Amino acid sequence: MLGRPEYRKALVFCGLIGVPVALIAFWFLVAIQQLEQLIWTDWPKDLGWEKAPWWWALPLLTPVGLVVGVVAARFPGRGGHVPAGGLHAGGITRKALPGVLIAALVGLPLGAVLGPEGPLIAMGGGLALLFASLVRAPETEASTALLGAAGAAAAVSTLFGNPIVGAVLLIEVAGVGGPQLFAVMLPALLASGVGDLIFTGFVRWTGFETGSLDIGLPKPPPLDGADVLWVPVLAPALAFLVHWAFVGGRFAARFAATRTVRNTTLCALAAAVCITLYAVATGRSPAEAALSGEATLSALAKDPHAWPVGALIAVLAFKGLAYALCLGSLRGGPVFPALFLGGAAGVLLAPLPGLGLVPAMAVGMAASVTAALRLPVSSVILVVLLLGNVDTVALVVLAAVVSFVLVQRLPQGPGVPAIGEQPTDPTTH
Repeated sequence: MLGRPEYRKALVFCGLIGVPVALIAFWFLVAIQQLEQLIWTDWPKDLGWEKAPWWWALPLLTPVGLVVGVVAARFPGRGGHVPAGGLHAGGITRKALPGVLIAALVGLPLGAVLGPEGPLIAMGGGLALLFASLVRAPETEASTALLGAAGAAAAVSTLFGNPIVGAVLLIEVAGVGGPQLFAVMLPALLASGVGDLIFTGFVRWTGFETGSLDIGLPKPPPLDGADVLWVPVLAPALAFLVHWAFVGGRFAARFAATRTVRNTTLCALAAAVCITLYAVATGRSPAEAALSGEATLSALAKDPHAWPVGALIAVLAFKGLAYALCLGSLRGGPVFPALFLGGAAGVLLAPLPGLGLVPAMAVGMAASVTAALRLPVSSVILVVLLLGNVDTVALVVLAAVVSFVLVQRLPQGPGVPAIGEQPTDPTTH
């Protein structure tokens, strides 16, 4: 394959396409972050409040549901994939780009409990196909799939700031190798995690070292037996909760598929009510239960003691419910809300005997994001990069494998309506 001239041309073209796609994706993310800051922080302060008032989500998310409902009912591509169905690399054409952009730029900054990775993947793939058509590149089934995957990887890499995450994520999302991929990768991943655990233990016990990739980053407290023993307890519990949020999202997707405008608006309003109840119950900002949770996760990791136990329980409950509703009705990605829920659960459970903050957050985020994505290798890489250390890799791997195996065995709920160029059901108008 590498010796074929057409493949080499496609490789060069994918590299060239990555430049404009990454630039557009960068400004797309900047726009979302600036709008979030403006709407949820600057406007409340300009109006005289220290933080957003408890009712702030209600007038924001209600029109979001209306706009996304209209996009889903009337625009080609329906605004992108329904996030309750997980991440997808295909099914988006260049005609779907306007709907994807409108649904994301309206929904994400105004409080949808979703991340930008889903729209980024759809946007990257659609832009790559658009640029290919502008230069009149030959369109075949193979070239379309290749260009779509390359564009999606270029776009999503701007979000995670790492090309490895983008490449591995797209490999798993695209399902290269079919179901056999997971059959091979999962045992290898588990064995690697166990090997790392044994290696770490023997280095500590014997004092000998055989060389490693450690470059001298600050280390968390050394892992001990209690950290490992908590993994088979905590990982299944968190995976179970996130899985059922997705099942709820699939029911919401079925509900929103009929009378799309009305029912999508109702789901968005219900999510706003959950966010409002969190603010009323805790007296804290509704922004903590709204949005993707990316910024809030960073604040949580830096100052976990600023969150009382009641606030952690409330954000898990109300943000979890809002997450399920948004998964089935609005447009976005499932990654960052799952990471936040796992991180918040880790902070809540960190005082358990022998556990600690860093191991608890590592296990929580790994179990939650794996249950959301069903992509164990991508989840491990992402969580390890977020943690910024290699000492908890074994816990992350074990939690991801346990989570992946569990959610594959649980009832999956109803199917998510497939994306199409135009709605075929007249009741969706």
